[in-house]
Amino acid sequence: MTAYQADVRLEAPINPTEEESRVVETITTLFPESEVATSADRVTATTHDLSHFRKRLFEQRILDTARSEFFANHGPNGFSFELKKQAARNDVVNFAVGSPDELGDVEVAVTVHDPDVESFIDYLAPSTDGGEPPEYPGE
Repeated sequence: MTAYQADVRLEAPINPTEEESRVVETITTLFPESEVATSADRVTATTHDLSHFRKRLFEQRILDTARSEFFANHGPNGFSFELKKQAARNDVVNFAVGSPDELGDVEVAVTVHDPDVESFIDYLAPSTDGGEPPEYPGE
């Protein structure tokens, strides 16, 4: 079995109309093992655990969309993507594409240490068979 190692950094703005605790909840709902820090206008978090996020990709049956987002924004050491804040707070993965949301988006940067970026993406969001996702293998 392959060991997967990655560092994940998440950032989201805190707007004047938002409560800090709600923005923290936005991150910790999809990434419950995150270590969170706040400043006056931003929440930052780090984690190594993408298991809940990965499970939601399977449950929502959006593996192809996720793969497209990950591969569109990948480099030799990792990949990045953005998520809609309100959806994330409701435990829904909704990739932010186009212009940023009025309240800002959750920026996610994944640095892959082992194995390589492409293999890690294959693990996180495996290819589907004609749009049909593989069975969720658990952790």
